[in-house]
Amino acid sequence: MKPIFTFLLSLLLLAGCTSKQEKMKKELTDFIRRHDSVLIPLYKQSASASWEAAISGKPEDFKKAEELNIKMMALFSNKASLKKLEEIKVSGMITDKLLNRQLDVLYRAFLMAKADTGKLNAMVRLETVIEQKYGNFRTEVNGKKLSDNDVEDILKSSKDVTYQKEVWEAQKKIGTVVAEDVKKLVKMRNQVAKDLGFSNYHEMSLTLGDQDPKEVSAIFDELNILTRKAFIQVKGDIDAYFVKYYNLKSKEELMPWNYQNRFFQQAPKIYDVDLDKYYKDKNLETLTTEFYAGIGLPVNDMIKRSDLYEKPGKNQHAFCTDLDNSGDVRVLCNIKPNQYWMNTMLHEFGHAVYDKNIDTTLPFILRDPAHTFTTEAIAMMFGRFSSNPQWLKEMAGISEEEKMKIAETCFKTLRLDQLVFSRWAQVMYRFEKEMYRNPDQDLNKLWWDLVEMYQMIKRPEGRNEPDWATKIHIATYPCYYHNYLLGELLASQIYYHIVGTIIKSDDYKFQSFAGKKEVGAYLKEMIFMPGSRWYWNEMIEKATGEKLTAKYYAKQFVN
Repeated sequence: MKPIFTFLLSLLLLAGCTSKQEKMKKELTDFIRRHDSVLIPLYKQSASASWEAAISGKPEDFKKAEELNIKMMALFSNKASLKKLEEIKVSGMITDKLLNRQLDVLYRAFLMAKADTGKLNAMVRLETVIEQKYGNFRTEVNGKKLSDNDVEDILKSSKDVTYQKEVWEAQKKIGTVVAEDVKKLVKMRNQVAKDLGFSNYHEMSLTLGDQDPKEVSAIFDELNILTRKAFIQVKGDIDAYFVKYYNLKSKEELMPWNYQNRFFQQAPKIYDVDLDKYYKDKNLETLTTEFYAGIGLPVNDMIKRSDLYEKPGKNQHAFCTDLDNSGDVRVLCNIKPNQYWMNTMLHEFGHAVYDKNIDTTLPFILRDPAHTFTTEAIAMMFGRFSSNPQWLKEMAGISEEEKMKIAETCFKTLRLDQLVFSRWAQVMYRFEKEMYRNPDQDLNKLWWDLVEMYQMIKRPEGRNEPDWATKIHIATYPCYYHNYLLGELLASQIYYHIVGTIIKSDDYKFQSFAGKKEVGAYLKEMIFMPGSRWYWNEMIEKATGEKLTAKYYAKQFVN
């Protein structure tokens, strides 16, 4: 009788366990259904309002966006919802992989419920004020207002170092306009992070963003070592070029405004190739549309909904946004016919084709890229083509002779771009990390210490201004910038996989992907459609055969 009793007891225990699993599964699916009924319409309203505010710059539009953002924050600040999710998560009873993934995403999103609602609302209000100040600021020199595009054009083209300095310093005045608000916001963010059990907001942002802060720092340390020697060499080339260009006596006379952009985040034009001339009579909308159609990822509908040219009050930067997680994807740009904006168009519509092609049968909360840096990787991979000689031949119509004439210089230019950017990203990552660790330290000094260390740019003598606050990302896109560099690593990894495995070529130099629909099919199936169904490194391994690695970036730009 004992074996029968044991068998019956096992059945009862199994039935009890199954019953509890079914109960937890039902509770979670019911929770998701109720949550989506509120989230989906609110998400659409909030995204639409933010889009309108970015285009108009009107206070009333920013106010509407702020109110909806507060409502969105309130939705994820429900303590009862967090308690229910914790109960389900701790039970360990959710065995379905897709449901478990939703549970993980929801749980991390609802952790903000532990923070005080009043503090969260105050943060949103201050963020809106700061964003509006950035959006409405215009550099003024000799009574003339300049857009950011104007500033960049002057720094890039003028040989009048006195005028360059005047424009550079005038643009930096935005720092004094927003610095105190940004420092206040940093402390507010830190307090929220501490309420949730983190040491500061930087640590919290990475952790809740599914990244280990120690792993990210280790990657940046590794890249610092990998790129330092190569950067010293190219920085020497840059300095030698500019000493001659400005007719200076020595490199010690070179100052930050002499490096052709506000932050030395993009490589200056030191090589004898003018990529802008290939675009000056081109329609960037048309080139973008034709390229993406050629690889089987059409963007016509998104182009029509986008806002691509300068307007008074409009956000002067560029971004892509998905207004409904169901295909209403739009891009904001301020394009001019040059290589910079060709890069930007390819970049932003790289984001766009990713968003558009996420499987809409996925649960709503999983209709996002696997990670923010995975969508950056796609955008960066495509953006690189704006200076690619093969792409210029196949899309912009230059001759084979012209292609070969500029090929080596183009590759040197891209390498320079990557090395310069990688060092700039080091400054941004380490500044934010230190700022959130101790916002009361001398941030002006910290900024220039890092600029000197990683970019090897000399601080202006006697300057003590909040130049760090002139970079909008520090205020409005906090603890995000490191993802750009992670994206560059992944862009190289995906590029090498496509060339070797999808196109099946051993020529990694002259590739543009133009007209190769198999590229779009691969990206759509292996990277876009899964959305955030899998953890980002799991997706990367499925798509490329390896987890994220720096070796392809080093192979492409350092070795």
